Amino acid sequence: MDLSAEYERAKFYVALGKPTEAARILEPVAAAEPRNSEVRLELAMAYFASAQLTHAERELRVLIERDPSDAYAHHLLGRTLERQNRLTEALGHLRIAAAMSTVPEYAEAARRVAERLGRRRPGV
Repeated sequence: MDLSAEYERAKFYVALGKPTEAARILEPVAAAEPRNSEVRLELAMAYFASAQLTHAERELRVLIERDPSDAYAHHLLGRTLERQNRLTEALGHLRIAAAMSTVPEYAEAARRVAERLGRRRPGV
C-alpha cells in the first residue's frame, strides 16, 4: 500500500464531504505510521466530521499527550467533548486552546461552553 497516496486520497474524500470514507482510508495509514501526528490529526478531523466522537477523542488525546502545546488539538478535543455534552471536560480544553492562540474561534467556543454550563446551574 502506498501510504502517501492513501493519505492524499483520504484528504480528497474529506474535500468531497465524505469524512466517513476518509476515516476508513486513514485508519490503516495511521496503523502503519503510528508516530505520524499529521495523519492522526487528519483521522481525528475525519472522525469528528462524521460524528465518530469516541474515535476522535482517542486520537486527539494521543496528539495532546505527545504535544501538550498543540492548541488546535485542544480546541478540537474540546469541541468533541462539547458535542458529547461533556461540557466541564470540554471547557478545560477550550480554555487551554484560547490561552495558547489568538484564533477568535477558540475564545468563542470557550465562552459558549462556559455560558452553557452557567445556565445548567440551579437558580441561574
